[in-house]
Amino acid sequence: MKYCNQWAPLFLHSRLAIALGMALGTAFAAQNIAVASKPIVKTDRIIVKYRSGVISPSVMASPSAATAMATLQAERQTRIQAAGSQLGVSVKFLRGTGLGAQIWKLDRARSLTEVAAMASKIAKADSNVEYAEPDRLLHHMTVAPNDSRWAEQWDLQNSAAGINVLAAWDTSTGTGVNVAVIDTGYRPHADLAANVVNGYDMINDTVISNDGDGRDGDASDPGDATADGECEVGEPATNSSWHGTHVAGTIAAIANNGIGVAGIAPGAKIVPMRVLGKCGGYTSDIADAMIWASGGEVSGLPINTHPARVLNLSLGGGGTCDVTSQNAIDAARAHGAVVVVAAGNEMRNVSNSSPANCTGVIAVAAYGKTGSRAYYSNFGNLVDIAGPGGDQSTGDTDGTLSTLNDGLTSPVADSYAYYQGTSMATPHVAAVAALMISAKPTLTPDEVESLLKSSAKPFVASCVGCGAGMLDAYAAVQAAVGGTRPTDNNEVEPNNTIETANNVPSPRTMNGTVGLTSDTDYYKMSVPAGHTLVGKLTGLANNADYDLYLYNEYGTQVAKSILGERRVDIASVRNNSFRSAVYYARVVYHTGGTGANNGKYTLSFSW
Repeated sequence: MKYCNQWAPLFLHSRLAIALGMALGTAFAAQNIAVASKPIVKTDRIIVKYRSGVISPSVMASPSAATAMATLQAERQTRIQAAGSQLGVSVKFLRGTGLGAQIWKLDRARSLTEVAAMASKIAKADSNVEYAEPDRLLHHMTVAPNDSRWAEQWDLQNSAAGINVLAAWDTSTGTGVNVAVIDTGYRPHADLAANVVNGYDMINDTVISNDGDGRDGDASDPGDATADGECEVGEPATNSSWHGTHVAGTIAAIANNGIGVAGIAPGAKIVPMRVLGKCGGYTSDIADAMIWASGGEVSGLPINTHPARVLNLSLGGGGTCDVTSQNAIDAARAHGAVVVVAAGNEMRNVSNSSPANCTGVIAVAAYGKTGSRAYYSNFGNLVDIAGPGGDQSTGDTDGTLSTLNDGLTSPVADSYAYYQGTSMATPHVAAVAALMISAKPTLTPDEVESLLKSSAKPFVASCVGCGAGMLDAYAAVQAAVGGTRPTDNNEVEPNNTIETANNVPSPRTMNGTVGLTSDTDYYKMSVPAGHTLVGKLTGLANNADYDLYLYNEYGTQVAKSILGERRVDIASVRNNSFRSAVYYARVVYHTGGTGANNGKYTLSFSW
């Protein structure tokens, strides 16, 4: 480290006067989003259109017309309820439509696949039914924002290496969540300032602060440029990094305002905490920043009126986790804050990088545009997840684009720049955590971490030591609201709908049980682009005959295998898209045993 008690930001960027590939020091609001309609996979209503003329014109003209209609409607109710009982729901008449159809309401929402099957049964059971179909819910679907440089934000796209933020915005943009950026402070960039709330300058040392005073309520960044040898003998001069502004823009740059870039959580607010200045920042200041930002009390400071649910620390140093940092992390977590930390840029095991090696943090490694681990990224068992950090060894624009300032030393004009580093990967994860908490505010820090990891995409390229997988904003938000649940190699009930499908994060064999003849089990996988999902279902009892179906992310059947008893069902589907895609597998009883002893099966997945 430069100094034993100092940390510096973890990033690499081409604007510095140091060579590309060297770290900068070895110590390390609700937006107007354009919308359109899209289908979802759940509904609690069904539409039934009956043929005309079921009751003769003469009866309709007679005094008994009302009785005849009531009798007919009661018969229809009986048939529809019979179909509903097979799904385990009760059904009642709701209303007629302008086109003469009838709307029937289920007592609770079920998957689109199940309601479609119920509609099919209704139509088959009554020759007077012209058609029956699910009354599908349509939700808003976010389209690409009009920010002028959106196309350059490869890291946010729906692609092999992108985090698929557009789909996540259908559910959450981060509204109501404050994210503390514990860094160099911020510049009031036109593409960011509206999403910044009051933070604090925590730097006590006036030499490091570079603003002429100690701690105060002004977290703006005056610049952190250094002269030759200013931090350590032999170190070259550096330009100002505006590091905190870049990190903050990745999290919450204003979306759909016609300029620049879009943040991942444009509905969230940034709480800027200035802890890094010339030559880095002190552990004690950073620890106080974590406590204050999360809503805790720090002597001599006012109460934070914008407590943060997420803390972003794109900084670090060497060595083991110190007691001061661990205590501050524990305090922040006790206040309900998720602590997200950069793994480091030294191409070494993260166990030697603090605070990424502290307990209770989400440690983030970095990958580049191809999905491979970035050449600089730290790695190891303590890494929790990987995010887009960029890898400019293949080109300057292969970094991540965000807000910046043009000044070489002091601030000048707003600008944008590509940076690379685990510093850049970390705010991607912090921002997705904000989306998740906005969607479900009761989430605990441990739940956020668990769901981030269980919803991560499989790696599309070599990323050894990069944690559970690649960050997937859409899958993480869906996991937060209950769209998927983590699981090990054993089936977890209930999983009888797409919404409660067991998550299968990597190729493996699942152990399941058909409990009853009406039982059905769903599993969810994220399959990389160009890969083929193969499901292999084996009933373990001699007379077992269970069938296997595969569905795409919208619940449309794409493959099936319905062989007889003692046969192994194999179904497959190739992901021909340019991105990872979600698929569901469903196990359905046909004949044979059920229950804990006789209903066991294995379902192996490969891709």
